[in-house]
Amino acid sequence: MRVLTSWDKGFVGELEVLLARRQEEIEGVEGTVREIIAEVRRAGDEALLHYTRQFDGLEISQGEVEIPPRAWDRAWQQVEQEALSSLRQAAERIESFHHQQINRSWFDANKGVVRGELVRPLARAGIYVPGGKAAYPSSLLMNAIPAKVAGVEEVVVVTPPSREGVNPYILAAARIAGVDRVLQIGGAQAIAALAYGTQTVPQVDIIVGPGNLYVATAKRLLFGVVRIDMLAGPSEILVVSDGSPPAAFIAADLLSQAEHDEMAWPILITPSKEFAQGVQAEMMRMMEIQPRRGIIEACLKRHGLIVLVRDVEEGIQIANHIAPEHLELALQDPFRWLGEVRNAGAVFLGPYTPEAVGDYLGGPNHVLPTGGTARFFSPLSVEHFLKRINLLSFSQQALEKVKGDVVRLARLEGLEAHAHAVMVRRKED
Repeated sequence: MRVLTSWDKGFVGELEVLLARRQEEIEGVEGTVREIIAEVRRAGDEALLHYTRQFDGLEISQGEVEIPPRAWDRAWQQVEQEALSSLRQAAERIESFHHQQINRSWFDANKGVVRGELVRPLARAGIYVPGGKAAYPSSLLMNAIPAKVAGVEEVVVVTPPSREGVNPYILAAARIAGVDRVLQIGGAQAIAALAYGTQTVPQVDIIVGPGNLYVATAKRLLFGVVRIDMLAGPSEILVVSDGSPPAAFIAADLLSQAEHDEMAWPILITPSKEFAQGVQAEMMRMMEIQPRRGIIEACLKRHGLIVLVRDVEEGIQIANHIAPEHLELALQDPFRWLGEVRNAGAVFLGPYTPEAVGDYLGGPNHVLPTGGTARFFSPLSVEHFLKRINLLSFSQQALEKVKGDVVRLARLEGLEAHAHAVMVRRKED
């Protein structure tokens, strides 16, 4: 892992160069994705099947795109009871957390004026569940359950096809979460199909869920055609530690993100050089037994980073600048420092709260802003699946009281018809 020291003269510039990669790597595929989107919009299912052959190497027919109920039943029988129990427990904890986020319509009446908001769920949500290097039933639960809690009528899952068929754990999680339809399509073409609709794929109101660079780029380009949860990129973990927990804990947490893919970002910030060395030694030892060792090594070589700082306060300042997806405060008194945190997708406090527990059944959502966007984006929540409609009602007497001010402001902006729309409702003597 690369080691930077905060008091070195070129530290700030070197850190900025490294962080700039997060956006540069996303921009490299935009041209290809634009072509895919345009073709799916033009040709619908024909384009979907073409790109499935080209990118997934699979020949499927139009009738095979949607997974039929009998395949759901077969998958349910294939999944062992212990796994179903764990998926149910995760679903219950995720649902209970997201029920706290429910927003309701509200009204305020005062002196002839009624104001308020109508809160309504979106009609249809599309969820992208990654395939490829691993299956992610946890991602399906994290995306689908908030939609159902919000009251979305139809939840549609898309996931890349494989020669073995859709992973049975994905279909089991879909049933537990109350998903309505599962389609075996992936990549940027799946995002385009959800945004515009095809003969087989329904048009949705929002698309959520993580994916590769092509998926993330398609979501960015289609923002405005359809609602998008956030512009998520490769996974990130940043650990701020004072050296008090065992080095093995932190090493394991860094490896847990490095195994996602070669583009992930594992970062350690600490004031202790000895602790940093101990963490690196533990990582080397642990890597010997990791099934995804090749991915981990490539990730650490590309993005692994240790930052040595003067003290914990400086470490948290740098963490706020990086704005990581996952921030672990592996400190002796983590709650003391929580008030200093400004930018992070999720915060994990103390040595016994590994980021991995948040990935599965802590309860808070694991779909989080990446690439520094935690400065202004929030985690996926029930709110993403709701829309607000403003409500306003004036009585004749209430309008009469504000009429002069409204007319004055309208004329100040040169909008005489606006002024007239108020004046025409003059109070009859």
